[in-house]
Amino acid sequence: MTVIYGRSIGRALPRLGALRSVLSCSRFGDDIRYLSITAHRYANSDAKLDLPALDQKWRQRWAALKSTKTSDGAEKKYVLPMFPYPSGYLHLGHLRVYTIADVVARFHSLRGHDVLLPMGWDAFGLPAENAAIERGIDPATWTKSNIAKMKEQLDVMNGSWDWSRELATCDPSFYKHTQKIFLLLREQGLAYQDEAEVNYDPVDKTVLANEQVDSNGCSWRSGAKVEKRKLKQWFLRISQFRDSLLQELEILSKDNNWPERVLTMQKNWLGKSTGATIKFPLMAFEHITHSAIEVFTSRPDTLFGVQYLALASTHPVVAQLAVKDPELQAFLDILPGLPPDSKVGYLLPHIRGVNPLAYHDETPEATKRSIPIYVAPYVLGDYGEGAVMGVPAHDVRDHSFWKTHHKDEPVRFVLAASEDESTTAMPNEPFIDHGVMTAHSGLFKGRSSQEAGEMLVRILEEAELAKPVEKWRLRDWLVSRQRYWGTPIPIIHCGSCGAVPVPEEELPVELPEVDEHWAGKKTGNPLETLEEWVNTSCPQCHGPARRDTDTMDTFVDSSWYFARFIDPHNDEVPFSREKARKMLPVDLYIGGIEHAILHLLYSRFIYKFLMRSTLVGETEGVQEPFKRLITQGMVHGKTYTDPATGKFLKPDEVDLTDPARPRVVRTGEVAGVSYEKMSKSKYNGVDPTDVINLHGADATRAHMLFQAPVSEVLDWDGDKIVGVTRWLGRVWELVQRVSTISSSASVREFFEQEAARLGTMKEKELQQWDKAARVWREVQKTVESVTGSYEKVYALNTVVSDLMILTNVIVEEEKGVPDGVKREAVEGLVRMMAPITPAFAEECWAILHPGETSIFKSEKGRFPVADGTVDLLQPRKQVCAVQVNGRLKFAAEIAVPPEGLGEEERREWVVGEVLKTEEGRKKFEGVDVGKAKKVVVVKGGKLVNFVM
Repeated sequence: MTVIYGRSIGRALPRLGALRSVLSCSRFGDDIRYLSITAHRYANSDAKLDLPALDQKWRQRWAALKSTKTSDGAEKKYVLPMFPYPSGYLHLGHLRVYTIADVVARFHSLRGHDVLLPMGWDAFGLPAENAAIERGIDPATWTKSNIAKMKEQLDVMNGSWDWSRELATCDPSFYKHTQKIFLLLREQGLAYQDEAEVNYDPVDKTVLANEQVDSNGCSWRSGAKVEKRKLKQWFLRISQFRDSLLQELEILSKDNNWPERVLTMQKNWLGKSTGATIKFPLMAFEHITHSAIEVFTSRPDTLFGVQYLALASTHPVVAQLAVKDPELQAFLDILPGLPPDSKVGYLLPHIRGVNPLAYHDETPEATKRSIPIYVAPYVLGDYGEGAVMGVPAHDVRDHSFWKTHHKDEPVRFVLAASEDESTTAMPNEPFIDHGVMTAHSGLFKGRSSQEAGEMLVRILEEAELAKPVEKWRLRDWLVSRQRYWGTPIPIIHCGSCGAVPVPEEELPVELPEVDEHWAGKKTGNPLETLEEWVNTSCPQCHGPARRDTDTMDTFVDSSWYFARFIDPHNDEVPFSREKARKMLPVDLYIGGIEHAILHLLYSRFIYKFLMRSTLVGETEGVQEPFKRLITQGMVHGKTYTDPATGKFLKPDEVDLTDPARPRVVRTGEVAGVSYEKMSKSKYNGVDPTDVINLHGADATRAHMLFQAPVSEVLDWDGDKIVGVTRWLGRVWELVQRVSTISSSASVREFFEQEAARLGTMKEKELQQWDKAARVWREVQKTVESVTGSYEKVYALNTVVSDLMILTNVIVEEEKGVPDGVKREAVEGLVRMMAPITPAFAEECWAILHPGETSIFKSEKGRFPVADGTVDLLQPRKQVCAVQVNGRLKFAAEIAVPPEGLGEEERREWVVGEVLKTEEGRKKFEGVDVGKAKKVVVVKGGKLVNFVM
C-alpha cells in the first residue's frame, strides 16, 4: 500500500485475535528474528533519553553521510531563509526563522522532493566598518571571525544546510558578479550618475541614511551637525520597472502566497496616484524669476478649499529666496533635525499665491483671496513637485498645520457628506472622504465631488493652468555609499572619455588593504585618499584616470544573492542560463517583516532585469523571485522591572525562588513581568546555544514552533520546554516497546478483512476492534492534518499539538491494540516528527530499523500519506449527552445510529440505546420517559433532551 510504502502487517488475517501470532510466526525468516533480537536490546536497556547527546551523535553521522542524488524526475523545492548579517551572535529570532526553514525543507525532502536549502552571509555594511574603526582591525578580519562563530551556532540547530553552496557577499568571488550585474545595468541605461542631496557627516566624512540622523539633526555616531550636500551619485533606474512591480503584486496575492500586509506596504512605497498638476500664479513683492508654483494633487475637487501653499526646503523658489533672507536660511539649517511630521513652518514674507480658480467670475470671494506660502518639513522634495496645496478642511496634515499657524481662523469646508451640507466629521475635524460640493464651491454646489474634480481639471487645462498626470512615490535607487566596506563600483573616470566601465577581464575590482587606516582608527572613506589604488589608466584612451571611490549599497548584494546559490562556483557568470530556468524562482522565502519593503522591492527589480537580460535570455510572462513569502513574528523575552522605579532588572537583581511571584532582591517587592523585544538594555536576551546545550536542539525546535503560530509574536519562556521534553520521552518509551515487534503486512488489508467480520465478532473482539480503529483513525486524521500544516507553514504550531494528541491516543489504547497496528502507528508518528525533531527521529528510526543509514534517505522513511481507511474505521460507539428539560443529567456511551434512519426512527433508536446503558437504567429508574411531552435528538444522536 502507498501509505506505508509497501510495508505489511499481514496479508491474510483470519481474525483480529490472531494478529499477534501471525506477526511472530517463523515464516518471516531469520532476518525478522535478527531485527527483533537487535531491537530487543534497546527495549531492555537502561539507557535514558539524552537529547543533547543524540544531537551530537547525529550531526556527526549526517556530516559523514555522502549526499545521494535525488531522481532527476523529482519535483524541485527551493527553500530559503533570509541570510544573516554576521554580527557574531545568533539570537532567538534567528533560531526561529532557521528552524522554520529547516523544518519545511526536511518535510519536502521526506516527500521525495529535490530540496535546495543553502546558507550564506550578508557580510558588507556600515556596522562592520564602524566596528573596525572602534577595534582598530580590518573589517574583513572582524567579519570572518563573526561568520565562524555564527556558523558554529547554526551547526548546533540540527539544520540541513547545504554548506557546499555557502557564500559571503564580501568575498571577491561573489562581488565580482555584483560588479558584472552593475555594468550590465549600465549597458542597458539602467545605471547612471546624477547629483543628489544627501545627509553628510562632516566629522566621519560620510553620507548618512535618514535613519542615521537623530531628532536634533545630528549624526547618530559622531554627534556632528549633519549637513545637506549635493553630491554626484550612482542611481539604478528602478522607476522603469514600476508598472510591472505594481501590477504583478496581484499575481503574488493569489492563494495568499504573499502576506496582505507586505503587499500593501509594497503598493504604498510604489505610491502610484492619479491626479493633476495645477499652477498657482505668484504675487511677489520683490523680484523672483518664478511666475507660478506647480502642485500635484490627487484631490482637485478640494481646490476651492485651498487656504495656503507649503513648499519643501529644496524647492527652487525657496532656494532663490534664501539667498537674500538670512532668517529663512537659518530655518533651513535646522530642518534636518526636525521629525518629518513636525508642524513648524516658515512664512515666506515677500510672496503669496493665487488660486487658479480666482480668475473665474463665479468663484466665491473667499477663494479669490491671495494665500500665504510656507516652507514646511512635512512636504517632501522628491514627491510631486515639492509643493502642497493646503486644504485644512479636507486633509488631516493640512488641518493640523493650519491650526498650528492660524488657530483663530476658520477652515473652509467645500465638501460635505450630503446635499444639506451636514458632514460626517466633527466640526473641528477635517472631512476627508469624497462627497457633495458645498456653497463654498460656487457653481459646482450640489455636484458629486469626483465629477466636479474632473470638470475643474478640464476647465483649468484649457487655460493651461492644469493637466492630468500620474505620479509615483518610488524614486530611482541611489546606490552610492562613501564607505569602504562594500562592493567597489567598477567605473574609471577619465578626463577625456568620461565614466568608463572596468573591462570584464579585470573584474573583480577588489578592495585594497588599508591596515594603517584601521590601526589609526581613522574615519571617512580611505579609498578617496589611497592614491596608488585610485590612480589608474583609462581602458579606452589609456590616459591617466581615477577609479570611482564609492562602494555600493549593501541592498545591491542582497537583491540577487538567492540566484547565486543555484550556481555558486561559476566563475564566468553570476549563474548559468540552464540552472536559472531549472531552479528559479525561490519556492519559499522566509524572513522578517522588517524587510517587507526595500529588500523585497529591490530583489524583485533586479530579478526582473536579470531574467530579461542577455544573461538568461528573453523570457516571457511574470518574473518574480519568490513564489511564496513567509514572514515570521518576532521573539520577545521575559522582562522584569522594579515597580518602584520602572527600571529593568538584571538577572541577579531578581529572586526567582517562587517563579510565579518574582521579587526585587533589594526591596522584596513583587517585580513587574512583561515580554519585550530582546535587547541588552532590558537584560532579557537569550543565547539559543545555551538553551540547546541544556535541552537539546530538537526539544528547543519543537518548543519554538509549539509556542505560537509562525506569523505571531512569540513570548519566549524556556521553562516550558520541559513539556516538550516529557512528550519526547513518552515517544521514546513507545519506540522501545514496539521495537521488538516485527514489521510486515498491510494495515489497510487487515482493517478491510476485519471490517467484513464486524457482524460476527464477539464482544471481546469488538472491543479490540474499537481500540485498533481509534488508533489508526487518529493516525490517518493526523497525517492529513499535519501535512496541511507543514504545507501552510503558518500553522506549524498545530503540527506539534497534533502529534502530542496522537501520542496520547496510542499510549491510552496501547494494551488493547494488535502489535502490527501499534508498530505502524508509532512508525508513522516518528516519520511525521522527523522534520521538527530530526536527531530524535533518526535515533528512533535506528531502533526500529537497525542497519538503515538515515530516515531522510530511506524509502521506508518517506512522509506518510493517507491510506483511505477512514471510512472503514468509523466509531461503533459515541458519547450521548442526556438532558432533562435542557439541563444535563448524565452522559452515556451508545452505539452510533445506523445510516438512513428517519427523524422519528432515529429518536426512538437513540432513546432505546440510552435506556439500555447502565447509566440510563440508574438515572431513569422510576421515571417513565415515554410520558415526556417532547424528545429532541440532535448532533446525530450525540445529544438528547427529554422535555417532561
